[in-house]
Amino acid sequence: MNTSSASPRRPRLPSWAGRNYVLLTAATVITNLGSHGALIASAFAVMELGGDSGDVGLVAASRAVPLVVFLLIGGAVADRLPRHRVMVAANTLNCVSQAVFAVLVLTGEATLWQMMLLSALGGAGQAFFSPASEGMLMSSVTGEQASRAFALYRMAMHGAGIGGAALGGAMVAAMGPGWVLAIDAAAFALAGALRAFLDVRHIPAREPGEGLLADLRDGWQEVISRPWLWSIVAQFSIVVAVIGVSEAVYGPMVARDELGGAAPWGLALGAFGVGTVAGALLMVRWKPRRLLFVGTLCIFPQALPAAALAVPTPLVVLVAVMFVSGIAIEVFGVSWITALHQEIPEEKFSRVSAYDWLGSLGLVPVFTALAGPAENTIGRSTALWGCAVLVVVVTAAVLFVPEVRQLARRDASAAPEPGAVVPPGAPHVEAVPAAPGGEPVRDGRA
Repeated sequence: MNTSSASPRRPRLPSWAGRNYVLLTAATVITNLGSHGALIASAFAVMELGGDSGDVGLVAASRAVPLVVFLLIGGAVADRLPRHRVMVAANTLNCVSQAVFAVLVLTGEATLWQMMLLSALGGAGQAFFSPASEGMLMSSVTGEQASRAFALYRMAMHGAGIGGAALGGAMVAAMGPGWVLAIDAAAFALAGALRAFLDVRHIPAREPGEGLLADLRDGWQEVISRPWLWSIVAQFSIVVAVIGVSEAVYGPMVARDELGGAAPWGLALGAFGVGTVAGALLMVRWKPRRLLFVGTLCIFPQALPAAALAVPTPLVVLVAVMFVSGIAIEVFGVSWITALHQEIPEEKFSRVSAYDWLGSLGLVPVFTALAGPAENTIGRSTALWGCAVLVVVVTAAVLFVPEVRQLARRDASAAPEPGAVVPPGAPHVEAVPAAPGGEPVRDGRA
C-alpha cells in the first residue's frame, strides 16, 4: 500500500506574470488602498481644523499645480535614470510628506500653508513617479500578452481604489483623518520597498544624452511625429477637463439639489468604479485588432454622464450611465496603453508618457476655474449639455485621422492586416525582452 502523500501543488501564475509584474501590481494595490482613503482624509482634516470649502480647494490645487509643472521633467529623468530608483525616490517623498501631514493633524498644529506645502510635495512626487511607473510597466511586459497583462493590472488598480475610498471614508469616521493619513504614509513606505526589488537587468543601459532639454525635445518629436498620438492626447486634454467639470463640480451640485444629497452621488461614482473593473475584466479576454478605432468609439459614452446630469435623470438611470461609461473608458485605457507599448521605443516610454499625462491634466485647472462663471452665465443645465457636446465633437474629430482608424495590433502570431498602419521603424511588439525569470509589464500610480 502506498502511504506517501502527494504534496499540494502551488497555484502557478501565468507565464507572462513575472517577478516585475507581480511586484508592480502588488505595490500599486497597496498605494491605491492608502491614497484613495487619504484623499477623503485630507479634505476632512482641512475642515476639522476650521477650513471651509475654499480652503479644501486650495489644498487640492496645491497638489495639482506641481503635478502639471514637473511632469515633463519627471518623464525625461525617468528615461535617463533607472526607473525603479525614480519610483522609490518618489514614494519616499510621498511617505515623508504624508507622515508629516498626519503628525500635524493628530497634534492639532496644522495650518493651511503647511497643508498646502505638504500637498504640493505630494504632487511633485507624483509628477516624477507617474512617467517612471508607466515606462517600467511597459518595459516589463511581453508583446503577445501585453493587453491581458495591462487589463489585469488596471483591474487590480481600480479595485483597490474602490476599496480604498470605501475603507477611507469608514476609517475617517471611526479614527479621524490623521490616522488615515498615517496609514497612507505607511502604504507608500511598503510600496517603495517592494519597488526597490524590481529587476531591471532586461532594460538596456541608457546612452549618455545631450541634456535634459534635448531629451524633452526628443520626446516632443516622438509625439508630434505620430498623428494618432498627438491627436488623441489633444482630444483628451478636452475630454478629461470637461468630465472633471461635470463630475467634480456640477455633479455634486445636481445631487444636492435634485437627487437627495451626497449618498446618491456616491452611489453613482461607485457604479463608475465598478464599471472600470468590469471593463478591465472584459479586456482580459477581448483583444480588438483596431486598437485605437475601438478605443476611440468607447469615448462617445463619456458624454452620457454629463447629459444625464443636465436633464437630470432619475438616480437609477444615472447609475446605469456611470456604469456603462466606466466599462467604456477602461476599454479605451487598455487599448491605449497597448498601442503605446507596441509603437513607442522602450528607451522613450517615460518621456512620451509624460506628454500624455500633461495633455490629459493640463486643462483641468482652467476648465474647473471656468465652471462657476459658465454656470452663472448660461445656467448649469446648458453648461452640462455643453460638456457632453464637447466630448462628442472632439472624439468625432479624432476619427478623421487615418492612423487612429487603421493602427492595428501586431501580435507575434498575427501579421498586420491589409491597410493597417505600421510606422517605419516602429518596434515590433514581441521584440520587447522578457525580464529574467519571467515576462515583463507596467505600473500606474504612486
